[in-house]
Amino acid sequence: MDEDKKVEEPVYKIAEIVGTSGSSVEKAIENALTRANGTLRNIRWFEVVQTRGSLGSRQQIQYQVLLKIGFTLETLPVDPPFNIDLP
Repeated sequence: MDEDKKVEEPVYKIAEIVGTSGSSVEKAIENALTRANGTLRNIRWFEVVQTRGSLGSRQQIQYQVLLKIGFTLETLPVDPPFNIDLP
């Protein structure tokens, strides 16, 4: 394949975060993604791993949602100084 016509093959990193809300599971997901978007770049997907809740004082419900967030790593500006040949 011609060097100028290489197709980029992204590499992903996964982060786990917990979103919370006093109103709903959906709002907990939205809160988590909004916060992550302010810190992480190139977010491509998320997966809800776990949903739970807690009861506070006066029986106030707190929804908690564990998310895995996948984001692409940024392309290196230059070729790495080494090559790895895999079988």
